[in-house]
Amino acid sequence: MFESLSQRLEGAWRRLRGRGRLTPADVEEALREVRLALLEADVHFKLVRDFVERVRAKAVGEEVLQSLTPAQQVVRIVHDELCALMGGTLTRLAVAPQPPTVILLCGLQGAGKTTFAAKLAGWLLRQGRHPLLVAADLQRPAAVQQLQVNGAKVGVPVVAPQPGQGPADVAAAGWEEARRLPADTLIIDTAGRSQADGELMAELRAVVDRVRPHEVLLVLDAMAGQDAVNVARGFAEGIGVDGIVLTRLDSDARGGAALSVRAAIDRPVKFAGTGERLDAIEPFHPDRMASRILGMGDVLSLIEQAEAAMDRDQVAAMQKRLQTQGLTLEDFLEQMQAVRRMGPLEHVLGMLPGLGPLRQLKAAAGTGGLQVDERELGRVEAIIRSMTPQERRHPDVIDGSRRRRIARGSGTAVQDVNRLLRQFEDVRRLWKGVAQGRLPPGLAPALVPGGHGGGARRPQKTKQKGAKAKRRSR
Repeated sequence: MFESLSQRLEGAWRRLRGRGRLTPADVEEALREVRLALLEADVHFKLVRDFVERVRAKAVGEEVLQSLTPAQQVVRIVHDELCALMGGTLTRLAVAPQPPTVILLCGLQGAGKTTFAAKLAGWLLRQGRHPLLVAADLQRPAAVQQLQVNGAKVGVPVVAPQPGQGPADVAAAGWEEARRLPADTLIIDTAGRSQADGELMAELRAVVDRVRPHEVLLVLDAMAGQDAVNVARGFAEGIGVDGIVLTRLDSDARGGAALSVRAAIDRPVKFAGTGERLDAIEPFHPDRMASRILGMGDVLSLIEQAEAAMDRDQVAAMQKRLQTQGLTLEDFLEQMQAVRRMGPLEHVLGMLPGLGPLRQLKAAAGTGGLQVDERELGRVEAIIRSMTPQERRHPDVIDGSRRRRIARGSGTAVQDVNRLLRQFEDVRRLWKGVAQGRLPPGLAPALVPGGHGGGARRPQKTKQKGAKAKRRSR
């Protein structure tokens, strides 16, 4: 979502790093780039003006200008100010002293409330809570059925409306059901409109008066741009808002809404939707988001997602197996599936420090950079699954006839099988080198299925061509 903003800021930092000492003119040039980057990202101009003034006040001090690493200090100042702009620290959900905790989701039609309700329920369930969903959206056709289907997918029960009930009645019935089960968290999905009109506010106020929610979360589409600020103000004035949820944060939106809304209504962003899958939800960490924007990565979120995607018992068993038997294609497949469970590769790579937005990776591909093709992972999985258990554990036995059989079984070409086996051999050599405290020489950099870096295999191709030419000369 913040690709263009990240690229613009990275250009400013690159120019600063080339200077051993900074002058006030250097800082002004960098701040001009920061200002343009934020304005292009659709951040409100008043916020941009205040932001730049705060950075300038801290960046032109003698301590920064005379520092041995002035560029790094300027980046740190911008990072801290971005954190402050987005709320400073993580803000957690309120917890009622007496269960159930009632969470009301509101927002315009199409913002993603119903999908987020199921995502939040699944997230709470993984945290050890016992949520209950309430389908109080009686305006949109099939909204109740959608919540029931998604609730079943995440394993959370759903309270559906009965004939003659209004939204407030459904919410009250959900509260009673939560007390009966018991459920410690009640998530109420409400209807939206194309705009925050009086009818919508009256309906929401009736629900609020009936169940007294402990948390009112405003669900906003991150692609709404500056309209999101006006929407947020309407809901804050109409029913009161405790927190913000940004959906479609994985989109190609310019990102200004995420930076503007919090300041506009002085309410924290608490969650972000990062994809279509029902587990694509993250608590909103302002410091981590600022690190992503500035190209520093988000290692902590990456670790958390990895821990959620990998079973600890399986990891311990694999470690023991690797120490005694070495790396096999079964281990290779298991780890690749764990990476895919963490989400789209674009999202995962965006959390790695130094790699920056995926667009930059694609731009570098023409000069030997990394290319990642999601479809290639599916082909790799199909190839490995077409092998026998013996072939997965001992790839050395895979001769020409076996390769042709595996290619036919996986719907791929023999060249695809050959490429996978070469990549696996690179990974296995790397594993052996790490285990022995050294890095094998000549290791191919393309260790990601579908990844091509450098030209580690070009000498091999040249050798093959030379061999063929030699046979033809004979």
